[in-house]
Amino acid sequence: MYIDYESLPSPCYVVDEARLRRNLELIKSVEERSGAKIIMAFKAFALWKVFPIIREYGFSTTASSLSEASLAVDEMHSLAHTYAPVYTDREFPEILKCSSHITFNSVNMFKRFYGQVKAADHTVSCGLRINPGYSPVETALYNPCGPGSRLGVTAELLGGTLPEGVEGLHCHNLCESTSYELEKTMAILERDFAKQLAMVKWVNFGGGHLMTRADYDVEHLVSILKAFRSRHPHLQVILEPGSAFAWQTGELVATV
Repeated sequence: MYIDYESLPSPCYVVDEARLRRNLELIKSVEERSGAKIIMAFKAFALWKVFPIIREYGFSTTASSLSEASLAVDEMHSLAHTYAPVYTDREFPEILKCSSHITFNSVNMFKRFYGQVKAADHTVSCGLRINPGYSPVETALYNPCGPGSRLGVTAELLGGTLPEGVEGLHCHNLCESTSYELEKTMAILERDFAKQLAMVKWVNFGGGHLMTRADYDVEHLVSILKAFRSRHPHLQVILEPGSAFAWQTGELVATV
């Protein structure tokens, strides 16, 4: 497709619909062949002008703030899977209205807000973020599992239990990673969180799955997702990539 960049305003973002659809078709194929549910993370891609195209493929979204949860309802016309490190008393009631799933960063935070979840006028599934103690992220500043991290609960702190009302586990430790890092993450969860996996209905492996990158081993991803689901048939498996949806679909046009 030819794009006349000279005729465009400066600055502006340009998204090539053909390239976007190519990504969407690949991601949808992974979802259908693996049986996992793939949702789009606003944190990495929230260009709402293309949401009508994304809706065609049946994807829902994940939010990390009240603004993003509202965006899911207003522009994607669906409730969000929501996770934030902290929820405030002022914003939580509105987040609750906009969410189908809410993940909490700690047991104490879950207990603080669970009463509101139970009283909600629609069903909301609660999850707990766990810290597997492993991440391939090399920059310490961005490593969610580094020493002293407060993102998620470790297996040691949980001690083989979960609070009543927690229906899912959320693990986010990847960033533009390969399926082989996801496979290692799966093995760690099965080793260290085996009791919790048996207690819940879903497991969310977060974002960082850059399956639309040219060198990504898509077939390996499908195979490990199918294998994990066969070992845990009671679990819904969720992935929430963001960059993979928008990867190399457009340009920033600017005059220098």
